[in-house]
Amino acid sequence: MTASHLLVLLFPSLIGAFTTPPPPAAAFTTIISHRHHHSTIRQQHRQQEDALLVSKSKCTALYSMVDDDYPSDYDAEDLEPTSKSVSVDLEEDDAAIRDALKRELLLLASVTNRGEFATPEEKDIIVDLVTQLEALNPTADPALQSEGEWDLVLSSTQSFRSSPFFMAIRAAVPDENKAMVENGFNIHDRATTASRIGHVRQIISKNLDDDDLELTSEVDVNLGILPGFPVRVRGTVITNAQLSVLPPETWNVSVKNTQVKGSNVPFLDQYLDDFPIELPVGDLYERVRGSVPVANLKTFYVDEGLRITRDVDDNFFVFSRA
Repeated sequence: MTASHLLVLLFPSLIGAFTTPPPPAAAFTTIISHRHHHSTIRQQHRQQEDALLVSKSKCTALYSMVDDDYPSDYDAEDLEPTSKSVSVDLEEDDAAIRDALKRELLLLASVTNRGEFATPEEKDIIVDLVTQLEALNPTADPALQSEGEWDLVLSSTQSFRSSPFFMAIRAAVPDENKAMVENGFNIHDRATTASRIGHVRQIISKNLDDDDLELTSEVDVNLGILPGFPVRVRGTVITNAQLSVLPPETWNVSVKNTQVKGSNVPFLDQYLDDFPIELPVGDLYERVRGSVPVANLKTFYVDEGLRITRDVDDNFFVFSRA
C-alpha cells in the first residue's frame, strides 16, 4: 500500500476524528460565586465608565474634517500599534494572584469540557482570566521556555485546531479568504458528530539536526463508523512539525508528517506498530502548492505548570504541563 493510497483511505477518518468531545461534566456550585464575583467587577467597571463619560462631556471636543486621514488632534506617528506583545511581571507579590487566577481558570476548564460547553457568561470569564494571566506572565522569552510535555485543558475554538495538521490548512488560506476556511472548519465540526476527541498532548523538544524545536501533537480519537452503529475505531493521531523560534513569543510552525498508532482494528494495529507508515503531509503540500504553509503561533504566558498560546486568528489554547 503506497502513501497515496493511505492518504485516500485515512484522510476522511483523520479529519472526522477531531470532533465531538465527551459529554460535559456537571457544573460545580462554586461557579455561581465566580459568576457573581465577575458580575460585580463588570458592574463597577460600567459605573467607572459612566463617570468618565460625564467628565468627558464637560471637555472641549476636537473634530476632524471629512477629508482628513486622521483625527485633527492626532498625527499618524502618534498612533500606537495595536499588536500584542509579551509582558514580563517580576513582582513577587503577584505570584498569589497568578495562582488564584489559574485555579479559577482550570476549574472552568474542567466543568466546561475544555471550553466546548461554556455558556456566553462563562466564555467572558474565561477570556478575562486568560487576559489577566497574560498580563502577569512571569517568564521572559516564553517561546524559548516551553519545552516539555503539555496537555490541552482549554481552548477558545475547536480543540482539533491545536494540531499542526489543521494549522497548516488555515495557514494555506490567505487572510482575505479566512471566512471560507472558518466556515469549512465549522461544517466539518458539525458533520462528523459520530466521532469523539480524547486526550490532546503537545511535546516540544530540541531538534537534534539544527537549532529549531520539534512539535509532536498526539490526539486520542474515538471514531464512529456510522451514527448509531456500536462499532467504534480508536487510535492516536500523531503529527510532527518543525518550530522556528522568533523570540520572545513567536513560533513558525511547518507540518512534516502524520501517522496513526494504537488502533483497535484487528491486524491493522499490529501492522501499524510493526511497520509504521507516515503520511508525508509536508511533501504533499510541496508538490501541490510549491511550499509548506507556515502557521504562526505566539505564546504570551508560560510558567512551571501552565502555557497559553494563541494562533494567527487570536484563538487561545491553554496547556497544563504533563
